[in-house]
Amino acid sequence: MIKAIKGVKDLLPEESPRWRFIEDTARRWALCYGFQEIRVPIFETTTLFARSIGATTDIVEKEMYTFADRDGSSLTLRPEGTAGTVRAFIEHNRAADPRPQKFCYVGPMFRHERPQAGRLRQFHQFGVESFGVSDPRADVEVMSLLWRLLSDLTLPGLTLEINNLGYTGDRAQYTPILVAFLKSVESRLCGNCRRRIETNPLRVLDCKVPDCRVATEDAPRLADSLSSAARDHFESVTAGLQSVGIPFHLNPRLVRGLDYYCLTAFEVTCSHLGAQNAVGAGGRYDGLVEQLGGSAVPAVGFAVGLERIALMLPETVALPTRPRVYVAAFGTQAVKVGFTLLDELRRTGVPADMDFRAASLKAHLRQADRLEALYTIFLGDDEIAKGVATVRNMQTKAQEDIAISQLPTALHTRLINR
Repeated sequence: MIKAIKGVKDLLPEESPRWRFIEDTARRWALCYGFQEIRVPIFETTTLFARSIGATTDIVEKEMYTFADRDGSSLTLRPEGTAGTVRAFIEHNRAADPRPQKFCYVGPMFRHERPQAGRLRQFHQFGVESFGVSDPRADVEVMSLLWRLLSDLTLPGLTLEINNLGYTGDRAQYTPILVAFLKSVESRLCGNCRRRIETNPLRVLDCKVPDCRVATEDAPRLADSLSSAARDHFESVTAGLQSVGIPFHLNPRLVRGLDYYCLTAFEVTCSHLGAQNAVGAGGRYDGLVEQLGGSAVPAVGFAVGLERIALMLPETVALPTRPRVYVAAFGTQAVKVGFTLLDELRRTGVPADMDFRAASLKAHLRQADRLEALYTIFLGDDEIAKGVATVRNMQTKAQEDIAISQLPTALHTRLINR
């Protein structure tokens, strides 16, 4: 028997309502904030991710699904959504549009990593990207959107953590100081962190291994190397969060795993997820558009993992449902008329079903209950002769007779007014 690949997951029909609820909530909040949906390809040229994410990051070095195209060029399944969105922004010259360029997206991403709860090799993200505004209020706007979205989903134990990564020059000044410290405690670090000392030393600060966190407790702080401009930007961000009532915590260890971030970095964590507790994360990436061949355009955004949200979404959340109508047609003529009625109901906008295998009234009723139909239409040959069908409310068990020709309109009205 062929089974799904390790690290990917089928989303079965009974799980879909939770996911639709999450995605619809995310889109609703994004549209409320003025973000418009963009859909970019699932695979891109490998160079795009190597240049944007950073050639020395774990994602590029270890986790990308890369393959050769028929012409020999290297392609990669997207490991995140920002790079493709930036590429589309540049390619379609969106910088020339005077309207706000604020995009949102949802879809699958791919990383070859060890599968665990809430972390799969094919996973799904909802993200937003805002281009063209360097004002700190743009940072506050995307963090506010993230916080409102997750709060609206009533996710438990949420914390917004923020940090100031400064400008590229600030980090260039800080990195040698950090590297000198890390080399002094190198023997106490895990293998990954020892390798990162030379390739991506800031990532050592974000390591979740307890021994590494103890060893770097006294590491020099990036905050001590920040320029006045970087400090001013961050002070405006924190003031903006306070002005709109968004609670936050400063986390000097928060450095993010992607090379393109600067200034504001943030994560929303959940106390219910264990060590890998980030639900959503993002930050400002003012140099990325220029780095990928565009003009110098500031940008800020975030992404949230839908699998992790689905894990935390309370079971008590009332998921929206579409009440259904079941057509119980039995008898030679009734089966034919019932099939036509089924189509008329659907064309009128009434969600309707019929089990073509059921041959008896008892079998039809059993299926109506399984499908949680709100109404069941009883249609036998006697009803056809009279031109009237019996409609049962499956919740109250009340029944009424309605002319067959009037059923689509009558049931459409009942469902709308429900």
